[in-house]
Amino acid sequence: DVAFRIFRRDGLFPVWQHIDGYTEEDIFDVIEFLFDHCSAGVIGDYHSWNDCGKHFEVFDRAGGQQRFRAELNDVLRDYSIGYELSENGEILELPDSGMAELVAAPIPNIDPENVTPKIEQAQALYRRRNSTLADRHNALRQLADVLEFLRPQAKEVLTKSDENDLFAIVNNFGIRHHRAHQKTDYDTAIFYSWLFYYYLASIHACMRLIERGRSTPSANNETE
Repeated sequence: DVAFRIFRRDGLFPVWQHIDGYTEEDIFDVIEFLFDHCSAGVIGDYHSWNDCGKHFEVFDRAGGQQRFRAELNDVLRDYSIGYELSENGEILELPDSGMAELVAAPIPNIDPENVTPKIEQAQALYRRRNSTLADRHNALRQLADVLEFLRPQAKEVLTKSDENDLFAIVNNFGIRHHRAHQKTDYDTAIFYSWLFYYYLASIHACMRLIERGRSTPSANNETE
């Protein structure tokens, strides 16, 4: 049984027989499992015996998963704090109010090897439905590392004072390093949420400025 090998527990399938006993974790696990194994029927024949229905021989996996996501997300976004099924089949918490466009914004193609994967991994780790505060701390650290990686290039497009202000917030909280002067006496859940969106917005701003600077070498590169 494929489901048992993945979950290492019984009592989940068939869904219609067990759904009344599902926990929230069970429901989310089953949704992700069904996404991984669903496809849309494309070519097949109708089998009339006992009103059996259509038997398909050719399937469209991507099309089936896209339809599955669309229908499930209509329900998930209204459940509890709000969730969505991602393109990769993971159930993620919806972004905070007003932040959806930032989270969905395309990542500028500055460094697809060193930057893009880290941003995507950090976002998935932070928004994962069962992420812990330790997971979110690690996600913030990845975003802070991206900003530090971009810093040499950012110096070319930011004034000295803007650069200092930006990286003061990155380094003055106990995310990347462990130093006596860093701020650690704060409500972790609230500040992690603020830092997540601040780091993400700062990365997008830096990358777009770097991208613009590359396309217009004569632009103002004031650093003093």
